[in-house]
Amino acid sequence: MNILDKICQNKKKEIFEDKKKYSINTLEKCVKKSKNRGFKNLILEKNVKKENNLIGEIKQRSPSAGQIIKNYDPVSYAKIYEKNGIGAISVLTEKKFFKGSLDDLSLVQHNTTIPILRKDFILDPYQVLQSKFYNADAILIILSILSFNQAKEILDTANKYNIDCLVEIHKFDEIDFALKLNNPIIGINNRNLKKLNINLDNTKDLRKQIPENFTLIAESGINSKQDIIEYNKTGIYNFLIGESLLKSKDISKKIKELI
Repeated sequence: MNILDKICQNKKKEIFEDKKKYSINTLEKCVKKSKNRGFKNLILEKNVKKENNLIGEIKQRSPSAGQIIKNYDPVSYAKIYEKNGIGAISVLTEKKFFKGSLDDLSLVQHNTTIPILRKDFILDPYQVLQSKFYNADAILIILSILSFNQAKEILDTANKYNIDCLVEIHKFDEIDFALKLNNPIIGINNRNLKKLNINLDNTKDLRKQIPENFTLIAESGINSKQDIIEYNKTGIYNFLIGESLLKSKDISKKIKELI
């Protein structure tokens, strides 16, 4: 199996165990239609104004980079991000391969005021309620791991509970899939999730096939101001960036350089 298959196989087991602890009925009783911090509105507004906006990712490790942060404190990174102009924060919550935690979502949410995206491998509507319970404002929906019906059910559940969605694609044959879902925000991942290699031209190539009424987010491998400028030329102003920020010796300076 490739790494994506391994992650999804493990995630299914994790969901099964989570449901034993808290059933979907239990979560439905606990979850309220609480106020959303406006992830979708932020992304759309920045695109209309043509202002660069960074979604700063927080993660301890990844299959491609290995250990990224030794002394992992998500709150400290979240505070640095917000203080220096990051528009929203992406929190990696996958346990086994990224060493993430759902508790990190709540910790970051309680210590910041900007929108929080749960980045994980969402396979079941149950995880939408789970995300809401742990105070996420938005979730990532990776189309390469879902059927159309699965993605539609997850998206509909998110809309029901006032959670914004970032629909992610990587290949040309996922574009029609994304357009049919009609979610206004589409993320294009430069990383091949099965082989883990990065191609910065992937976003530019796929962008040509997506109508302008959809707002795009470029994801993965963005390291420099020049990368940002090149994407601006194609009408992209929102960027999900993790490793280049987390590995920087001066995160504040790096954020200002990219914005």
